[in-house]
Amino acid sequence: MSGVVCAWLRNDLRLYDSPVLHRAVQLSKERGLPTLPVYVLDPRHFQRTKHGSLKTGAVRALFLLQSVRCLKRQLRKLGSDLLIAVGRPEEVLPPLLGNGSVLLTQEEVTFEELRVDGELQQALVNQSVQWQYCWGSTLYHKEDLPFRADLKDAPDVFTLFKNKVEPELAASANEVPATFQGEKKLQSDMNVRPCLPEPEAGSLPLPPLLGKELFEFEPSWQDLPFQEEVAAPTEHQGAAMRFEGGEEAGLARLQHYLFDTDLIRGYFEVRNGMLGPDYSTKLAPWLALGCVSPRKVYEQVREYEKARVANKSTYWVLFELMWRDFYKFFAAKHGNAIFKLHGLTGKERAWRPDSGEFFRLWTDGLTGYPLIDANMRELKATGFMSNRGRQNVASFLALDMKLDWRRGADWFESLLVDHDVASNWGNWVHAAGLTTGRINHFNVIKQSKSYDKEGMYLKHWLPELQNVPSSLIHEPWTMSDEERERFGAGEYPAPCVDPTTFREDANKGQGKGPPKVKGPPWTKGEKASTG
Repeated sequence: MSGVVCAWLRNDLRLYDSPVLHRAVQLSKERGLPTLPVYVLDPRHFQRTKHGSLKTGAVRALFLLQSVRCLKRQLRKLGSDLLIAVGRPEEVLPPLLGNGSVLLTQEEVTFEELRVDGELQQALVNQSVQWQYCWGSTLYHKEDLPFRADLKDAPDVFTLFKNKVEPELAASANEVPATFQGEKKLQSDMNVRPCLPEPEAGSLPLPPLLGKELFEFEPSWQDLPFQEEVAAPTEHQGAAMRFEGGEEAGLARLQHYLFDTDLIRGYFEVRNGMLGPDYSTKLAPWLALGCVSPRKVYEQVREYEKARVANKSTYWVLFELMWRDFYKFFAAKHGNAIFKLHGLTGKERAWRPDSGEFFRLWTDGLTGYPLIDANMRELKATGFMSNRGRQNVASFLALDMKLDWRRGADWFESLLVDHDVASNWGNWVHAAGLTTGRINHFNVIKQSKSYDKEGMYLKHWLPELQNVPSSLIHEPWTMSDEERERFGAGEYPAPCVDPTTFREDANKGQGKGPPKVKGPPWTKGEKASTG
């Protein structure tokens, strides 16, 4: 086969602001080469992990499938197409690349992606193929950071990172800049590069000698390379919202949240919500697969500020994008440490040995703690969970149940529709207290009362507690037998961790050590029970 410009797309499934496709257009013109956009469904992403979870669970797999098919449709409208293949990239791509080809792909930073890159480069060692990386997954370009190229001097604390990269809005993570105290039409420069334009029609010419049959493949659910039978997910009626993969749906959500509804105006006040579609942007799934770029979100927020208002809520949406950047560069700096049992600290900790029964109380939402159980049931049913919920369930697993935190991160990776490697594993290693930052140990009872005072979220996901009054729902173990029977709460499980260790007046949650753990009944010779 003759030379091509191969755009190997991974977590950048979009046309607008696509560094890989933008560079492909440039090289095609400069070198007179056709372009070959490719997406590879790698079977390794659909197998069981060492912790027993499906690496890509059903909800995330469906969102990915929708996103890939959407990109294929979009490229066809430009006179191009997307070759979708099933297999390992190091086996699929080399036969497509003749001498004089250029392989373009987005630069990733985590172990598995870099390992595949290395294997592919090795497979191409005897071919005259040039490899070029494009950076495109963050708000700030890696080259624009005020740190060394290897990021070894990048701060490990978010506030320090933010104040370095955002000089015009240097405020602590817990403060709103003074300029945003009122609703003023004001903008500040964050040194974000402008978005790249969408490729023009005809700018990505396909290889004329490549058989058309290669482009006819449009995968359905049955084509996903699961190594076992996995049923396609069905929409849950209690879900916060319906997530559909692809750039079109992602841009529609962005338009809805900003200009159609003005929801962004009040984001700061409702961002800790847990129930319903509009307490947060819900853009994370499209950001995770690159269906929408963070720079596109930034661009639209700035347009909203010009047209309507700039306030602490519009700032806070951009603030959340900086958190996402922080974990991407954090992962790039620390490499495999974010996946290790002892994290960045290297300090050993006595994790509870568990054959799986205790862990399943957490995954199935049967811990006896309503805030934990409601969030875990929502995750299992819908593939989504609020930010507030994620912090609490992670803290509870690692610091209260004292189970290996990596099992929690692995479970999230499987189920979350918005799973992003750096953000997920970075947040989890931090939640386990294994970074250089402080340990945020959450009092889940206090959190439940603070963020779901009337128990509406709890009742939404815990039918056993539907009739329990708000004064009792956060601590159902305090009910008498007569009250449990009267409120129909007899089937709700007893707490798996001793609730007397959660003292609301102790201000637990800011660097305090974990409470002692009461073992599940079967550790004392009793029959295992989840009731």
